[in-house]
Amino acid sequence: MTATSDLAGPRLASPDLLRAVFRRHAAGVAVITARGASGPAGFTATSLTSVSADPPLLSFGIGTGASSWPAVSEADHVGVHILGEHQRELAATFARSGADRFGAATAWREGPQGVPVLDGVLAWLVCKVHARVPAGDHRIVIAEVVVGDPAGTGRPLLYHQGRFTALRD
Repeated sequence: MTATSDLAGPRLASPDLLRAVFRRHAAGVAVITARGASGPAGFTATSLTSVSADPPLLSFGIGTGASSWPAVSEADHVGVHILGEHQRELAATFARSGADRFGAATAWREGPQGVPVLDGVLAWLVCKVHARVPAGDHRIVIAEVVVGDPAGTGRPLLYHQGRFTALRD
């Protein structure tokens, strides 16, 4: 059996090809936070990955040109927040360049190790940073879970085709 494709054909590797392929990949939405020298910092991430159960490790990617990179590059601990479908605007705020991410519209508190912890999320973790691995114009941060809370309610927020969306039944 031969599958037919509606695509024009294979393309050579490029940033545009990678972006086009990953727009078709639905990903969970997380916000990563850190305490920086000039206050709290954070960004929306769809690159969150479980790495190991024992010890409990995770990873995420961050661009070295991102406004949150200076804080993440120096932080001993980071916060990882799994967003619910009711938090599209929060995800957009943390994804938007120049946004007041920790302004009045964002409910948060100082959590363990001084890490900013967002309120109303499905789950959160505070993690100790173990490594920042160079990967092109990004760094892959590997961190070990220290403490967290998985008790939030609701359904997860997803990112697909360049927009925030929700699961369908």
